[in-house]
Amino acid sequence: MSDDHQSPTAAAVQRSYRNTLSVIDFAERNLAAAEQEGLMALYAKPSKDRSVFLPTVSHDRKVIDFVRCSYLGLDNHPRILEGAVQAVRQHNALHWSCARTRLNFGFLGELEEALSDLFAARVITYTTVLAANMGALPLLASGHLTENKRPTIVFDRLAHATLAFHKPVAACETQVETIAHNDLNTLEDICRRNDRVAYVCDGAYSMGGSAPIADLLTLQDRYGLFLYIDDAHGISLFGTSGEGFARSQLGPNLGERTIIAASLGKGFGASGGLLMLGTSRQEQLFRRFSVAYAFSASLNLAAIGAAMASQSLHRTEELKFRQDALARRIIAFDRKVASEQAGSTLPIRTIEFGDENSAIRAARRILNKGFFTSVIFFPTIAKDKAGLRICVTASHTMEDIEGLSRAIREAREEQGSN
Repeated sequence: MSDDHQSPTAAAVQRSYRNTLSVIDFAERNLAAAEQEGLMALYAKPSKDRSVFLPTVSHDRKVIDFVRCSYLGLDNHPRILEGAVQAVRQHNALHWSCARTRLNFGFLGELEEALSDLFAARVITYTTVLAANMGALPLLASGHLTENKRPTIVFDRLAHATLAFHKPVAACETQVETIAHNDLNTLEDICRRNDRVAYVCDGAYSMGGSAPIADLLTLQDRYGLFLYIDDAHGISLFGTSGEGFARSQLGPNLGERTIIAASLGKGFGASGGLLMLGTSRQEQLFRRFSVAYAFSASLNLAAIGAAMASQSLHRTEELKFRQDALARRIIAFDRKVASEQAGSTLPIRTIEFGDENSAIRAARRILNKGFFTSVIFFPTIAKDKAGLRICVTASHTMEDIEGLSRAIREAREEQGSN
């Protein structure tokens, strides 16, 4: 056996990458309190645009939703809904229960070809972005994406949970490191000291902020850094084809050292996940050895039909219209509410309230005024940084933005008076 395929070092095996026991012990009481206040684990009925009906004891109450991540407001677009319905009717099925290495819907092949053309990459679809990441990271750790040499895999500390969850699996095959958020100095130092390095990060982060794509490309040019970027929250919002925050900055070809994961939900408005790959060899490996591909089923026909309709819509002027509408609403929110992300072109804003109880009280007060926001606390974010996450969308009205802004200001004032 060659040195490139030896077992991981003892240090890598012995290091602890998860501590589920302590996470549950600390977070469970806060989750229970948020559920008790009617802020989490809710079941709602859809309404028009960004409204939902939440059940109460006496009636269903209509509130403006700032929780869903449909940033372009496409999740209830008539063309996308019709695409889902027509796909089921025309193909006389909903779901095939078989591994994708055995059998796929022909319509799915058409979708992957269309997405590959739209995003200028080799696209493979998955049922979720979680499934895409689960299949990708072991292959990255194996070394088959880095000239058969196992890379040191470096995770950004704020990489999404669907990435960070797989650290122990990757660590069974190779060295795994975690660095501070966007710490390029440390990343470059690791690149200097190791022959192969892969960096795992988000493009647009789920709690706000983004990866410094241009600087990462500089490190890629200088050291051959492999980039694995989860751009679930950036897809559709940027680029003339809606290729996303990361892909829109990467030039005409992905090449052999960049893979992008993205969502077919969120900004795209359909359902599922995808990987954008740069080479035919990568595509071959993923279609044969990605666990979530080889041992699981494909998107169902409703999801395929919805995604096919969305990719078609992405080729029209409506995409730019909705991107511009979102940008205006982000600016409007920033004019009224201070946040750490103010000025960013991304649509996520976090409003810090400090301790968990204060954040829960604030979210409840704001909900009482007709606006549903996400209360966030550990383990989603750091301890004592609890607050609210706001997802601004193109479908929110300026009146929605004004009303939420007023409710947040009043919640902050009430916190200050306590």
